[in-house]
Amino acid sequence: MTSTIHTHSLTWQVSPDLLGIVNQAGIFIETNPAWETVLGWTEPEIRSMVFTDFLHPDDMDRTLALFTTMKAGEPALHFENRYRCKDGSYRWLSWVAVPEGDIFVCSARDVTGDKANVRALQSSEDEAKLREQFIAILGHDLRNPLASIGSAVRIASRQPHDEKIAAMFSAIDGSAERMAKLIDSIMDFARARLGAGIPVDLKPTADLREGFERVVDEIRIAHPDRKFKTNFEFEGALLCDAARLDQLLSNLVANAVTHGSQDEPITVITDRADASFVLSVGNSGKKIPDHAIPKLFEPFERTEEGASLQGLGLGLYIADQIARAHSGELTVTSTDDRTVFTLTIPLERKS
Repeated sequence: MTSTIHTHSLTWQVSPDLLGIVNQAGIFIETNPAWETVLGWTEPEIRSMVFTDFLHPDDMDRTLALFTTMKAGEPALHFENRYRCKDGSYRWLSWVAVPEGDIFVCSARDVTGDKANVRALQSSEDEAKLREQFIAILGHDLRNPLASIGSAVRIASRQPHDEKIAAMFSAIDGSAERMAKLIDSIMDFARARLGAGIPVDLKPTADLREGFERVVDEIRIAHPDRKFKTNFEFEGALLCDAARLDQLLSNLVANAVTHGSQDEPITVITDRADASFVLSVGNSGKKIPDHAIPKLFEPFERTEEGASLQGLGLGLYIADQIARAHSGELTVTSTDDRTVFTLTIPLERKS
């Protein structure tokens, strides 16, 4: 018994999917025009071949196994294999085939492009993950030799030496400290980019003032020509990682030193607003261009062309990641005469 199939219907003629009728011998006795469009074979050529003539060798066994189950009355749903084009190339097809009497009614969609996109995306993700893992491993393995250098310098500096040697020891120690900070930034960047986020140890902290004052004092000592104004109004406990907030503040103040006006003070303020802890760092100076603000917290971004390349451009990115790890938000407003970065952390977390 053979089912009646309307092979001359409009749907049969214009469908972009490959439509066909296969007999028990595995020959496509009817095909629509999409076969020639996708694979290049004409209907008479297809009728002279068995479906196995089209198959990629690697797909032969599993396709024959499927055909056996179809003969037993089982349909094929979303079965994928590769069919040979007339030019010798192969296209990935996704099949739906249903037994009807002594024939099989089939449709196939060309999914070659989808396969290529998935492979490209997977390859891109694998490469990105490998790069970031390499950065993490490199940063970790640099710590030990750097610690040895610092220890050797400190021991050697205790021995008798003249002022010239003392200056050299001081320069080496300063360079080692800067390298350690760069490694810390690399490690934080790698953790954030690998999906785990920057780790935080959240604890109720009653007083952030001491740590914040220490951060500002350290930067003040390093930049004696700059002025700083602080106003720590926030009182009460905050669930946070105090060391990470110190790091965030350090990054924001360092950014203000780099880009702010040397004639006006940098302000550091903490306060409570709308049931939130608020930390703001402001500086006078050139406005951040509007086009730069959306990318300001992305890694390796700088707000000005020709800005110093001594850092990695990770400071604001890491500060933003620390804010996110605290369920907070880091924002920026910039006008013609003032730029302010504001951290907001809710005092009560949503469960």
